[in-house]
Amino acid sequence: MTAHPTGTSLWIRQFHPAPTAATRLVCLPHAGGSASFYFPVSKSLAPEVDVLAVQYPGRQDRRHEKCIETIPELADALLPELLPYSDRPLALFGHSMGASLAFEVALRLELKGVVPAVVFVSGRRAPSRHRDETVHLRDDDGLIAEMKSLSGTDSQVLGDEEILRMVLPAIRSDYKAAETYRPTAGPRLAAPIHAYVGDNDPRATVEEARAWGEHTTGDFDLRIYPGGHFYLNDQAPHVIAAISRVLSSLPS
Repeated sequence: MTAHPTGTSLWIRQFHPAPTAATRLVCLPHAGGSASFYFPVSKSLAPEVDVLAVQYPGRQDRRHEKCIETIPELADALLPELLPYSDRPLALFGHSMGASLAFEVALRLELKGVVPAVVFVSGRRAPSRHRDETVHLRDDDGLIAEMKSLSGTDSQVLGDEEILRMVLPAIRSDYKAAETYRPTAGPRLAAPIHAYVGDNDPRATVEEARAWGEHTTGDFDLRIYPGGHFYLNDQAPHVIAAISRVLSSLPS
């Protein structure tokens, strides 16, 4: 298949196109996150890896589009956008809600005969480890308090009421998608899963992250980093280096 020319998909952002890269890495944001969260990852991995950062509807330049409120719907919508990029080995990286989405997208890719080279899941408990969470049902102040407690949102955004009002609907939709997600019973991935987690993450314990190993028939690896739910912010160089090592070791 031939890849999209850069910029023709509303879903896919290539900040540092790498046409000669051996591998593509699809990066899926957390709840309330946007493609730009992965700009530093793209910059660090190019030109050895072609990074495709996903932009969900309802935020930034897609803010006038209706938000998607379930993980399966997001995965269904994203699949046809990714298939044209599967002419090279395709890896997935998702943080928090993005990890659940990465798993569902990987299942759909495998049904189409495209087995991802590796699926990286970060800051998220395994699909088989359910928690009852209702942050998406809180009022705006409750939602903002949750975002502040996890330290994943730009402090400038949290301090600007006008911007907050603009982004809260997308954040609420994302929380709803993450918190109401229930995996389809049964299917496991053939692709290897590498799980990354902070050792003090209130949203995913080490044991809940270790349970991702139950969701693949392939290899499984768990890496534990210092930090909370957004350990990525402080550990970015180490995480990016780990991703790079895994991708560079893939068979060509």
